[in-house]
Amino acid sequence: MKAYTKYLNDNNKAAQFMRFIINGILAAAIHYAVYYLCQFFIEVNTSYAIGYIVSFIVNYFTTTYFTFRSQPTWKHFIGFCGSHGVNFGLHILLFWCCMQLSVNRYIAPIIVMGIAMIVQFTILRFVFKPKNH
Repeated sequence: MKAYTKYLNDNNKAAQFMRFIINGILAAAIHYAVYYLCQFFIEVNTSYAIGYIVSFIVNYFTTTYFTFRSQPTWKHFIGFCGSHGVNFGLHILLFWCCMQLSVNRYIAPIIVMGIAMIVQFTILRFVFKPKNH
């Protein structure tokens, strides 16, 4: 366990990706929970968007401090917002496609999040890349 903890604390790409996965699971759980609860009161696409926004707020701070071991800056915030703009568009498009293909509304978010996660990590690696690299 001690070796695994040291591995997660390293700043290499593999460790960052592991922290990204942990952070992503937290963000996805928040996103899904808000989506699940909201859909009982409002339309499913709107519920999905609200869940995304709530998880976005939490995700910015956990990505900054935990995943990339950084401090919040305007540059990081703008880059994070830009990457999430792309990610949000991807989520909405993929979710819409799943609905058109009659994928179960409880399963569709899991499929969408899995695909979007890889795209998001790739973008954020550039946003949070230290200046000396």
